[in-house]
Amino acid sequence: MRITIFGATGLLGKALVQEWKDDEITGLSSKDADLRNAGQVAQAIKLSRPDWIVLAAAYTDVDGCEKNSQLAFEVNFRGAVNVAKAAKEFSSRLLFLSTDYVFDGAKTTPYETTDHMAPLSVYGRSKAQAEAALAELLPECCIVRTSWLFGRGGRCFPDTILKLAAEREEISVVDDQRGSPTYAPDLAQAIVQLCRKRANGIVHATNRGDCTWFQFARHLLANAGLATVIRPIRSDAMIRPAKRPSYSVLSPTSLERFGIMLPTWQNGVERYLKEIRSGQQISVPDATA
Repeated sequence: MRITIFGATGLLGKALVQEWKDDEITGLSSKDADLRNAGQVAQAIKLSRPDWIVLAAAYTDVDGCEKNSQLAFEVNFRGAVNVAKAAKEFSSRLLFLSTDYVFDGAKTTPYETTDHMAPLSVYGRSKAQAEAALAELLPECCIVRTSWLFGRGGRCFPDTILKLAAEREEISVVDDQRGSPTYAPDLAQAIVQLCRKRANGIVHATNRGDCTWFQFARHLLANAGLATVIRPIRSDAMIRPAKRPSYSVLSPTSLERFGIMLPTWQNGVERYLKEIRSGQQISVPDATA
């Protein structure tokens, strides 16, 4: 297959390029094609003529989106529409990366793909509107929602925690928001499998299990062998521009229908730390069950 990846220089994009074997890959950055420019997007797809387009590019700074809603919607909504229109014009299939932040966190059991979207933030709203538009433009598109993405090669929660732990004797982390950390190479493997299986509709793809940010950080530091004291705090103790859902665990049912099961988030953390220690990419378990 021929695959075109928008956002190839981002955290997930780098993992996709690394993990995708035996297919012809075209990786694009914002310098190659600005999602906000429909002409640039169409030209990039015309040149690469992909069987599948993976739209992993987005404005993902949740607090930044709150401060600059116009940019958030230009990139995450209108940019996605530009890609979908070009995909339709050149008969390419589309896989779009979305987020757990399309939900409001009111549930206490994992969100299913059929649950009503009620985003709390500009970032969540921009992604939710993109989902709705893409489902109408390209009914056969695949929308993959994920959460709490981490890995080497980009900004992520573990990277921040490790840097703080190296500088401070004590750190505080929110303990009343629950989700599923997702290791970028594992998500990349799942996306490869979904494209090869010609998936469509909405799919939830995260590592197995769930935790709070505090539990995530505590497991990370314990496995890193760091003695930094970590203390749990409530969300209201940290004033941030964007409101986060208190519970955004995604059900794995939709992913398992395709015969795909990802490792636990704890396993992902351990491999992430091995990557950091080795300074290079390591082998990743196959995502298929």
